[in-house]
Amino acid sequence: MKSVFILAEKAWAGSNILYRWQKTLGNYISVGGQDNSVNIFDRHGHKVTELNLPGRCVGMDWDKDGDILVLIAGKSSSIYLWDASVNKTSQIDSGMRDQMSLILWSKTGPLLAVGTVKGNLLIYNQQTSRKIPVLGKHTKKITCGCWSSQNLLALGSDDNTLSISNHEGDTIRQITLRGEPAEMYFSVMKTDERSSQGENTVSVSVGKKILMIFNINDPENGIRLTFEHHYGNIVSHRWFGDGYILIGFSHGYFVVISTHIREIGNELYQFHNHKDSLNSVAISATLSKAASCGDNSIKIHELSELKNISNVIRLDDETKGLDQLSWTDDGQLLAVSTQKGTLHVFLTKLPILGDSFGTRLAYLTSLLEVTVSNQVERESPVAIDVEVEPNFIAVGPYHVAVGMNNRAWFYALVDQEPGFIKLKDVEYLGTIASMCLNSDYAAALFEGKVQLHMIEAKDQEEKKQMKLFPDDDKKDRILCHALTTDFLYYSTDSGNVVCVLIEDLETVSSYTHSVGVRKVFPDLNGTRLVFIDDKSCGFLLSPTNARDSCLELPNFSPTITGVLWDNWHADRGVFVAYDSEKVYTYALHKTTIYGPRVVLVGTTALPFSQKPLLLYNGELTCQTTSGKTSEVALSTHAFLKHSTGASSDSSPDLSKQLSQALMLKRFHEAWDLCNASRTNTDWSELGKACLVHMEVELAIQVYRMSSNVGMVLSLQSIQGIEDMNLLAGHLAMFLGDYNLAQDLYLSSNCPIAALEMRRDLLQWDSALMLAKSLAEDQIPFISKEYAAHLEFIGDYVKALLHYEKGMTHNNKYQEHDEACQAGVARMSIRMGDLRRGAAQAIQHPSRLLKKECGAILESMKQFPEAAQLYEKGQYYDKAASVYSRCKNWAKVGELLPHVSSPKIHLQFAKAKEADGKYKDAAQAYENAKDWDNMIRVLLDHLNNPEEAVRIVRETQSTEGAKMVARFFLRLNDYGSAIHFLVLSQCNDEAFQLAQQHGQMEVYADIIGSEATQEDYQSIALYFEGEKKHLQAGKFFQKCGQYSRALKHFLKCPNTEDNLAVEMAIETVGQAKDSSLTNQLIDYLMGESDGMPKDAKYLFRLYMALQQYREAARTAIIIAREEQCAGNYRNAHDVLFSMYTELQAQKIKIPAEMATNLMILHSYLLVKIHVKRGDHLKGARMLIRVSNNISKFPAHVVPILTSAVIECHRAGLRNSAFSFAAMLMRPEYRNDIDPKYRKKIEAMVRRPDTSELEEETTPCPFCGFQLPQNELLCISCKNNLPYCVATGCHMLKEDWSMCPHCEFPALYSEFILLLETETACPMCSEAVSVNQVKKISDCSRYLQTDDLDQ
Repeated sequence: MKSVFILAEKAWAGSNILYRWQKTLGNYISVGGQDNSVNIFDRHGHKVTELNLPGRCVGMDWDKDGDILVLIAGKSSSIYLWDASVNKTSQIDSGMRDQMSLILWSKTGPLLAVGTVKGNLLIYNQQTSRKIPVLGKHTKKITCGCWSSQNLLALGSDDNTLSISNHEGDTIRQITLRGEPAEMYFSVMKTDERSSQGENTVSVSVGKKILMIFNINDPENGIRLTFEHHYGNIVSHRWFGDGYILIGFSHGYFVVISTHIREIGNELYQFHNHKDSLNSVAISATLSKAASCGDNSIKIHELSELKNISNVIRLDDETKGLDQLSWTDDGQLLAVSTQKGTLHVFLTKLPILGDSFGTRLAYLTSLLEVTVSNQVERESPVAIDVEVEPNFIAVGPYHVAVGMNNRAWFYALVDQEPGFIKLKDVEYLGTIASMCLNSDYAAALFEGKVQLHMIEAKDQEEKKQMKLFPDDDKKDRILCHALTTDFLYYSTDSGNVVCVLIEDLETVSSYTHSVGVRKVFPDLNGTRLVFIDDKSCGFLLSPTNARDSCLELPNFSPTITGVLWDNWHADRGVFVAYDSEKVYTYALHKTTIYGPRVVLVGTTALPFSQKPLLLYNGELTCQTTSGKTSEVALSTHAFLKHSTGASSDSSPDLSKQLSQALMLKRFHEAWDLCNASRTNTDWSELGKACLVHMEVELAIQVYRMSSNVGMVLSLQSIQGIEDMNLLAGHLAMFLGDYNLAQDLYLSSNCPIAALEMRRDLLQWDSALMLAKSLAEDQIPFISKEYAAHLEFIGDYVKALLHYEKGMTHNNKYQEHDEACQAGVARMSIRMGDLRRGAAQAIQHPSRLLKKECGAILESMKQFPEAAQLYEKGQYYDKAASVYSRCKNWAKVGELLPHVSSPKIHLQFAKAKEADGKYKDAAQAYENAKDWDNMIRVLLDHLNNPEEAVRIVRETQSTEGAKMVARFFLRLNDYGSAIHFLVLSQCNDEAFQLAQQHGQMEVYADIIGSEATQEDYQSIALYFEGEKKHLQAGKFFQKCGQYSRALKHFLKCPNTEDNLAVEMAIETVGQAKDSSLTNQLIDYLMGESDGMPKDAKYLFRLYMALQQYREAARTAIIIAREEQCAGNYRNAHDVLFSMYTELQAQKIKIPAEMATNLMILHSYLLVKIHVKRGDHLKGARMLIRVSNNISKFPAHVVPILTSAVIECHRAGLRNSAFSFAAMLMRPEYRNDIDPKYRKKIEAMVRRPDTSELEEETTPCPFCGFQLPQNELLCISCKNNLPYCVATGCHMLKEDWSMCPHCEFPALYSEFILLLETETACPMCSEAVSVNQVKKISDCSRYLQTDDLDQ
């Protein structure tokens, strides 16, 4: 907020001063100090006059119009009047004897009230000079008072009373107060209903602590408001708005209350505005602002939002503090007096005056200062001090003009300091309404005329170049004008918009509007112009082409006051219109498929009391009341934020920005937005806009981005068309606006395109009408296509007509004519002319037509004709079907060899059966694949059960099976009957039949796995009743009743023992029930009947229960029994199978089992080695067996004998001797075979202890060298894996295994063995040499935890 001036007269120093602003105009301020003078200053701080009084000024007031200032002085009974209009002073004698203390002008009339220190009153009418003295109005000094708008006078006195009098001085009310009254005001109290009583409320501050509010009609019930003690004393109060009061308190508090009866007593706002003290408050209704002063600062608030402080002014020099605040009526100036006797005046509101030319602005920044700036070109602003407060400002490229009334001052803008030169001032012939400048000329509008003259010219030249518009003979009044670089535009009250070329001052063009034109706004070049007419409608005019292009602006608000064109070089077609609240953005689309048009892009809210001066690339520069400029970004240009990378908008925002960019023809920015959103809808929007604006190249790129191949190809095909109407027609068609496209095509040089379009759209009526005028030879072809369409929608009469019209009778178009003939045939039948239609169809070469006509006839119930057409068209199935509908079986029979439809065969079969021709019927049923009926005929009529049974077995027909079952039942063949009942899923009937005729075994066999649980239970119960325990148990087991099944299995007689026990084991394995298991174990152990069963059953039980450890123990026992009995192969097989089972279940193998298996396997290997003649290996195995001879009790002597013989043969004499010595024991001696006894005795008598040393090989675990038949490593204490072919321990480098049992074998030895043997010695499975593979890495087989040590 700017300081305008400061007044500090010596005479005022150190005391409070009294001052008043001139009412209404605010051009003068009167100031009185402690001396006997009153000074009057103008609004710029220049002293106008000084009035000398006989004593110190004690009161002053301006009348309502601001014409007369009245003054009263101490020690004088005169009233002094100063007339502002003539600067003259006069005085009146009041006639009062005592000293005057108060003087007040009425708000409405020429009445003056004067109060005295003794409580007397004088009312003086300034117009009539009538004086009304009222003595004794109060008993003490009258200190305060005010007039109401109804000319009532309220006065407050030191006698603690308040009086209300009329304009004659008569007392209406007298109210006693509880303290001394201070400030008082009339106002209107806020009520629910609007009253027309006027100012009926008086507010008065009493004793500086209380605010009293009285209704003058009911003064007894006054409202007494007290406030918080810490607020301090009431300094001042003001009414504002709809019954609100603002109160300032001495401790710096600032409170707002409402006088509405519901809200009274509540503080609406309360601020501690000043820290220590508050001196005064003021309110400006015109500005809607409140101010308070205190603590060397002034704070200004908006009345609409009191919480916000809009401005703070600090006065740091004022050490003694501030005093009184006062605003001018128009709110432009705010004065504050201080305790040390100075007066500061600040500018709070400037008249908004400004102008722009291109990007240059000139605007008022203080009452006598104009600033010129060009922010776009980054020029530093120039401040010009002007001589008068201007009424208008005009700016050009190099000049500024300011003026008021009929004078204008011209300044040239220069580069040297201070940036301007005053050129001259010019007087015109009338008061200037507005002025415009360009580089050389000024044009001033006054009294309906425009004077055009050069700005910087010699006098003679200026007179020569000066011209007045309009010419004298024209009666039009000019309402508005504008200057561009080359043209002068003006508009008149009769609606003429005239363009004058400045160069030769000749009229270039003139456009006549229907009503007067108030304002014109040309763009910078003058090629386009917006004007507003007397009806407040807006239009865009191109003066160069005025006849064609006057476009009305859409949605043009009647409140709009001005228009600005965008000065950005690329946005020449964009402009904004504005009123006091909103800015409307418009864009001119010059080249579109719809022709030139103007669109409203959107609106932007305008900040309060700002005036737009310049538009540049979507940014509006506005002038504010404080003499500054502000930037407003138009909401319609929000997409520019995105293009600068400053935005991360959501998808709906992007879509809105895209539509704005497209309306402003900003395709480059639109492309970036589409890239950001990456949605096909946005690309499609951009594509449509390109089509509307006829930007074909860009449209191709856009549709490429959205992968719309069809559109790209279509656009490429029309690229390069120069005829704009034809091109626009194509684009309108692509956009789906076909009527527009047709109009454009017809006005182009290729009107036939309109016909082609209507044909492609299947709009035949339009196509035929166009063909009549454009291409008659196309009528037959269009007629045919139209007929096909009419036929489709069921309009057969018209379709027949058009098919007939479509005939060309030209061999060249034979196919076309045939299609028309076919149409005629179909339509004839549809219309009821069956003979003509059928004849044409039969003559026509097309099979399909015969089918179509046949179908139509069939739908019309004309079966013989329909069948005949089907037959002619070789549609035999359809023909036979229709013949069968009219019961012509003879015809059906003829056609049957060609018929494939089962339905027709079925109909024929039924007909033959009804005629009693069963063989033909059976054959037809077979062709129709109706097996049930065929079986029925075979059984009931042809007595051919063999064929019926064959068909049932082939087709699995349920119904057929039932019929066959019934047939066999009649023949008492129950087994077959049951069989076919089961086939037909009649299990209950089959069961009953089996039960009745004792055929349950047959039923049980047949039902097999197909049966349900209930079926199995029924069979089991039957066998239970028949005491057939094995079968009962079997079926109880199948239906899951395991305890009953076990009971029956254990009851079976000994003849079935083996099977029964095995079934019992299977049952217990499935049941997984411990009680059943224990029951079966007791049975097997013989605890129930004292007869233990074979251990193999126990083994099988454990296996079934997956109790592998128990099974292993049992297996060892069985093997031991077999071994004791001498069945070594059996024992080996039992142990081997158990070993592999445990391995598969990943259970550790008991060491005893592994050892027993190894010893038995070694025994079995002896035969193989001896048979192959390898006596050394045989001897080594026999040594291993003999060392465990106790495990072979049945064959001790034969084994030892063999060991002696084989060791002797192999050269192991010491071993032979030791076994021979064993044989000589008394218990074995007598059992030795006599053949060998003498030899053995001789060996013992003459011992030979020489022994072939055993070969050593490395341990596969640790590599320690040990005898090759040793299976325990003395180094690493590991049991070593042995070779199934030789019995030696395994070697890492010679590892292989049996492909079946996966037991290890030495690769070289296994291969040698398989040359004579065909099976693996361990598992006895057949193995060939090819199946054995050498294993290079055997580490995974060398696990030490396979055996349960």
